Amino acid sequence: MSTHSTTTFASANFRVSLALILSTACMTVAAQQPAAPSPVPTIFGYRDFTAQQKLDAAFLAVPSAELAGRHLKILTAEPHWASSPEDAKTAQYVAAQFRQAGLQTEIVPFRVLLNKPKSLLIEAFDSKGALLMTGPSPERLSTAEGSDTFQDDSRILPPYNGSSASGDVTAEAVYANYGTLADFDRLAQLGVSIKGKIVLVRYGENFRGVKVYIAQQRGALGVLIFSDPGDTGYTRGDTYPKGPFLPENGVQRGSVQFIFRYSGDAETPGFASTMDLPDSARLTAAQITSQPSIPVNPLSWHDAAPILHAMGGPEAPHEWQGGLPFPYHLGGSGVKVHMRLEQDYARRIIWDVIGKISGTEAPDQWVVAGNHRDAWVYGAADPCSGTAAMLEAVHGLGALLQQGWRPKRTIVIASWDAEEEGLVGSTEWSELNAAQLANAAAYFNTDIAVSGPRFAPKSVPSLQEFIRQITREVPSPAGGTVYDQWRTDQNVSAPSPASGSPAKDVHVGDLGGGSDYTPFLQHLGVPATDISSDGTYPVYHSVFDNYNWFIRNADPTFAYEQQQARIFGLEVLHMADADILPYDYTVYAAAIHGYLGRAQHNAESMKLDFTAAKAASARFTAAAAVMHARQLTFTGNLAALNRHLRDVESALLAPAGLPGRPFFRHTIFAPGEYTGYAAVVIPGVTEAISANDAPRAQVQLLSLTSALNRASAILESAAR
Repeated sequence: MSTHSTTTFASANFRVSLALILSTACMTVAAQQPAAPSPVPTIFGYRDFTAQQKLDAAFLAVPSAELAGRHLKILTAEPHWASSPEDAKTAQYVAAQFRQAGLQTEIVPFRVLLNKPKSLLIEAFDSKGALLMTGPSPERLSTAEGSDTFQDDSRILPPYNGSSASGDVTAEAVYANYGTLADFDRLAQLGVSIKGKIVLVRYGENFRGVKVYIAQQRGALGVLIFSDPGDTGYTRGDTYPKGPFLPENGVQRGSVQFIFRYSGDAETPGFASTMDLPDSARLTAAQITSQPSIPVNPLSWHDAAPILHAMGGPEAPHEWQGGLPFPYHLGGSGVKVHMRLEQDYARRIIWDVIGKISGTEAPDQWVVAGNHRDAWVYGAADPCSGTAAMLEAVHGLGALLQQGWRPKRTIVIASWDAEEEGLVGSTEWSELNAAQLANAAAYFNTDIAVSGPRFAPKSVPSLQEFIRQITREVPSPAGGTVYDQWRTDQNVSAPSPASGSPAKDVHVGDLGGGSDYTPFLQHLGVPATDISSDGTYPVYHSVFDNYNWFIRNADPTFAYEQQQARIFGLEVLHMADADILPYDYTVYAAAIHGYLGRAQHNAESMKLDFTAAKAASARFTAAAAVMHARQLTFTGNLAALNRHLRDVESALLAPAGLPGRPFFRHTIFAPGEYTGYAAVVIPGVTEAISANDAPRAQVQLLSLTSALNRASAILESAAR
């Protein structure tokens, strides 16, 4: 296995003048370069886009596919789980790139509670006591599958789950499909109890922490989470290294922290776990509510197969059958599993890297953009593809700085640590800077920036058109612009003026949970986006998410890395320099109207009163329309208008937060208590309806009504 010197690379490859960059850009393939900037488009938020268009053209010429590939190779040279010496090296590497680009750079440490495995043993025995398996097996390719040089590094930790409890338990095994709430309910209906059992569930359908959360609530003694070949393995296609799918011993690591309760350091919810924070200020182990109390570990299908094959009990429902070549049974008899997990919990040091470019007109109004840096092993797609793209976006910003450009608003670029453990670095930093972030214009996230060619953004509704406009400027490696290819991928036809009906546009997803936008949007109310270019990515969180897999399957020429760097950088540039903050609240209003309509339909039998909430939604719709018209023609005090525009998102926060989840304060978007990753819209109302809790639903409708009225009042005040 080869290693690379970050210092040598940094000094040798990035001391390049803007003239040389532009000269090199002119010699590259035309399809990889942006088109000539003519004619000048009308861009929402700009009185005149002429100057910005020239700036955009200069920026778009800089991010390099070749340099992004070099970043990726260096960042994936060693396993670098959060707080490890190798993780510290990546922090120094990123900081060096920030400084060379001209950013004011600091490394911000935090002291946080993290576990790593000290001793892991999982055994299974049949009904006669014969040993079926012992593991977890090393994550290595079989002789028949081939070879992979990355699998042999002695610094690779064995497959484990972050936030798992230690424990020594033995019990009968029960199979619970994907471990969704519906699956556990179905199991109970079939007469199979999980109380006092060890539950075997497969990855998919919901966040792994939710699987554990429900199992723990229902009395399970432990949980094993396996990768089924029917979801990510050989039944889907060729496995790595021949193809992209997960091989026999591949394991998806991951945190099982209950991040749908609160993200960040488990001991310091709501405040930053700084280096000098006394231990007395932290929660005790008994007070922590974001970590499971039972042992949990991931398995490969190689290790799970003997357990599943020997299970007794009723045959599993047909739709619960996975990809292994035998019928799955529900268990409760036939197999006993012994889990002995010893976790090494300690307060460990993590490192966020923060780079700033001070604004000239509104320095207190930050535009924050970030990607996490830590990985379960090598993390080629997750997260190093995002770090590489971010560094090339910074490369472009640095070239503009050399030209003499300075942004109107302060730009903050962040490389987060310990995201994989529970969004820790971003949460601690946002808690430390909460007062300043009340003024932040936006938070732009990228995590798995590239795992394939399909552009797949998510955002608050007010920034959906903002993303669409940016993608119209960026060339796609597949030809045309990213917007053109995005439209093709979603089978959205070009608008036809003769049709007489509104054109359908490309879909932008909602923000749920599971990445670093969570503390910014859902705790602090900062408008946010998250961009990625997706593909077939079954090696997620495994040792096989390495440089070799990436160049074989995700982005061999790093052209999509270049694409994502350009989009990420334009997001930052446009938000930093727009005359009027480009939030389109008419889109937000339409979304909320639709969310309320669906909630009312789902609550038909509950006799809830939606009158006030619908009136508040109508008020917000009217105020948003007036404001949108004013944004198009406004010529008055821009600072005052922008302050009002920004305050609207903050007004959508509920001071008390969601029931049982006070960290999550946004009344429109949250990760679901029983989904974890997927967004739940108008979550207080929706989750109460799902629980058939009419009193709680009515209270949450009141909270939503108040938030919409607050937001409307701000828009109405600004429009006078």
